[in-house]
Amino acid sequence: MGIFTRFRDIVSANINAMLDGAEDPEKMIKLMIREMEDTLVELKVSCAGVIAGRKKVERRLDEIVGREQVWAERAALAVRRGKDDLAREALIEKRRFATMAEALRREIADHGVLIEQYQNDMVELEGKLAAAKEKRSILVQRHRRAAGKKRAQEDIRRMDSSESMARFEKLESRIEQMEAEADLVNFGRKPTVDEQFDDLGRDEEIERELEKIKAGTYSAGNTTSL
Repeated sequence: MGIFTRFRDIVSANINAMLDGAEDPEKMIKLMIREMEDTLVELKVSCAGVIAGRKKVERRLDEIVGREQVWAERAALAVRRGKDDLAREALIEKRRFATMAEALRREIADHGVLIEQYQNDMVELEGKLAAAKEKRSILVQRHRRAAGKKRAQEDIRRMDSSESMARFEKLESRIEQMEAEADLVNFGRKPTVDEQFDDLGRDEEIERELEKIKAGTYSAGNTTSL
């Protein structure tokens, strides 16, 4: 496929339509960008070659014009010396070089048209490439958001699953078990000597208050023995 044919195919392509129909839009846009970049490089290389070729033809034209001028001067010299036959020969050579110069000028003009076409195509392709890169950025962002949303939905579904609920119930039972074990830490423990004397003191105080009640001398605001 020629460079211009491939270029036309690229710039005429509908990026949105191609991406909509692609199984993997992100991969598709990457391939398109790579193709555009490769084609742009080829256009620049080809354009540079044409420019170099035009400069070569221009140098050749300068040489031919110089030769044409030399034969024109020789023809004039022959006329001044009365050498008409020699002047005719010089004019024939001058015409030959003039014809060559005209052909080179047409070639230079053709080079100019081709260079302009390359430059216009490069500008157009660069615009298409910029649009594709912008589209790729948007696609990447959309892909990341979609992937994040998908992961979130999957996490929610996992949280709602019976397996997850069973794990939560098992964890809850384990916590309740630990709480019960904590409550039973002191169950059945023999009180210390200090604790036993404290209990005796409390028992004696209660007995004194009981006796006061019986004797009719108990006052709710006074718990000190009489």
